[in-house]
Amino acid sequence: MSTLSVEVNQVDGMQLLARTGSGFAFVMDSTKDNGGLDEGPRPKEVLLTALAGCTAMDVISILKKMQEPIQRLVVKVEGETAEEHPKYVKKISLTYIAYGNVKEDNLKKAVELSQEKYCGVSATLRPDIEKHISWEIHP
Repeated sequence: MSTLSVEVNQVDGMQLLARTGSGFAFVMDSTKDNGGLDEGPRPKEVLLTALAGCTAMDVISILKKMQEPIQRLVVKVEGETAEEHPKYVKKISLTYIAYGNVKEDNLKKAVELSQEKYCGVSATLRPDIEKHISWEIHP
């Protein structure tokens, strides 16, 4: 078992400095009308970024093992939040855009393996979140 750590410190207003256990730092913030300085992503955007990054790394790795000629992968994520508090992300849409002459069946398999077996961020999200997953290929 490995342990992950993050420390978040208030900088000014709603602006927060996050430091990860791996030695990286980034700023999160809120809008000015919500007490922030509007100088960083919102926490839920960071959550969706983590999901996109996790699944992208999986899919790239799986496609390379399949010897698919992937040149570049783009993962677009959109999240829909609940209207009432807690305004959790209740619906997520992921679109995978593969550049290169990648076989669609292999891209589909790589995406499914990421979502069902390998992506720890996806597995960590609430099981009742509705997910919509699609992909595109741009040779």
